[in-house]
Amino acid sequence: MKTNQKKNQYVIIKGTKDGLTFILDDQCSMDTLKNALKETLSDRPEPSKELQGTVKAKLVMGKRYLDEVELQELEALFSKEMNIKVEDIESDVISRAEAEHLIKEKQMTKIARIIRSGQVIDLQGDLLIIGDVNPGGTVKATGNIYILGKLKGIAHAGSNGNKDAVICAAEMTPSQLRIASVVRRSPEEPEQLIEQMMECAYLNDNEEMILEKLHKLSRLRPLLATELS
Repeated sequence: MKTNQKKNQYVIIKGTKDGLTFILDDQCSMDTLKNALKETLSDRPEPSKELQGTVKAKLVMGKRYLDEVELQELEALFSKEMNIKVEDIESDVISRAEAEHLIKEKQMTKIARIIRSGQVIDLQGDLLIIGDVNPGGTVKATGNIYILGKLKGIAHAGSNGNKDAVICAAEMTPSQLRIASVVRRSPEEPEQLIEQMMECAYLNDNEEMILEKLHKLSRLRPLLATELS
């Protein structure tokens, strides 16, 4: 009984409809964790022939960070001991590179000038243009695009696939709008200018690009309104 209690303090196994979840201690050494896993896995019965190769597992690591080598060692351990495939790893910590990437995605770059024909602005995070985007000019961002001027060129928000991104402009007469992979070109017969003032473009639930008045943005993207406040 004491031995089982000792093992359980390092490895907890829960069965779900999607497979097995292994909650792993994040305070012990990596060697201790691997030994506890070997002992736990070796005590479990072999899966039947029908189930072999179909057992999926999720690892919950807590505050333990795994580098690539440690991750490969754990995956090999599961595969060797019980023919379990690790499908997902949940961790409360991220690498420095991942943290730096998240910071860039959250930042806003401000540019105070006219984007002229042939010029391309392409960056991570949100983009604020204080000026016009002329025909033939292109602005791209992985986040949202805000233009305090006339948008007559091309604007591509969510360029990394973010479908929640928006494009806002004081005057919306673009040659092309793009959010993630959804494209909307300028109509041959533009609407009256009064209908194009202070607009934003977004994707609805059907991934159709919609133009809406800017004052409705807080209702369409409430989280965005919170971030800006």
